[in-house]
Amino acid sequence: MTGYAVSSRDSDTGTITLELKSVNSRFLDLQFRINDDLRALEPVLREAIMGRVSRGKVECRVSFGRKEKTTGGLSANDELLAALEQSQQAILTRFPNARPLSVNELLRWPGVLTEAELSQENLQSDIQMTLKTTLDAFVESRQREGASLEAMLLSRIAEIETIVERITPLVPKAIEQFRQKAIERLQEALGMAITEGRAALATEEIQERIRQEVTLYGIRVDVAEELTRLSGHLAETRAILKKGGQVGKRLDFMMQELNREANTLGSKAALKELSDASMQMKLLIEQMREQVQNLE
Repeated sequence: MTGYAVSSRDSDTGTITLELKSVNSRFLDLQFRINDDLRALEPVLREAIMGRVSRGKVECRVSFGRKEKTTGGLSANDELLAALEQSQQAILTRFPNARPLSVNELLRWPGVLTEAELSQENLQSDIQMTLKTTLDAFVESRQREGASLEAMLLSRIAEIETIVERITPLVPKAIEQFRQKAIERLQEALGMAITEGRAALATEEIQERIRQEVTLYGIRVDVAEELTRLSGHLAETRAILKKGGQVGKRLDFMMQELNREANTLGSKAALKELSDASMQMKLLIEQMREQVQNLE
């Protein structure tokens, strides 16, 4: 699901800004953009986000800007300066004409100047409070999108239910229509066989054979069971949406079941109306499936 939230928090040492944004993904994929001096806090952030979010490609950005009064607290690294002095003396001993390091060069030397250490405990506490505020807003934004997706899914369910109601009365008609055609064709085929001397069956045997074949054919084209299961799956999908919570994976499964029944209906369709209805339902189910991928 998509979502976005950002919040900032001022502390004695600086300003913390935390941003969360997500795009659709079937699984949870966390990515962090954090300042190097805050990298140690990534496990804390990861655990907190995973406790509230289970799907989506989520990016978390955390930045910390020190206040001016704290950025002036620079100190020299005495150990590094001593090592540089010792190395310089050794070089000047071997090369007396070499130019010594200037103050400017020493100040620019990596690691010579360091900022005052921040209290990691206080910083972690500030970041956790900022994260809670941001996560609350982030989850709310995803819930708003979820509500609109729920309305879309319910409308598609209603459309499929309408199709099921429309074609259910056609099932007996389809069975009877093809039963009559099957009887006529079998009678014609068996009559020709008897005339040509390829069979010697009594009239009762012929009729019994026809009844058996028609019954088997009727079972193959009867889609009442598929329509019943479709109605059951649609009712279950409604119940899942009504219950709420983390519904994505359960709805994934329901889409598979709905699509299976719609495919079976199409393969067994004995009337054009049933075949057309199967295509319409599969289109609606596919629209639902695409959106279900985005639900948590």
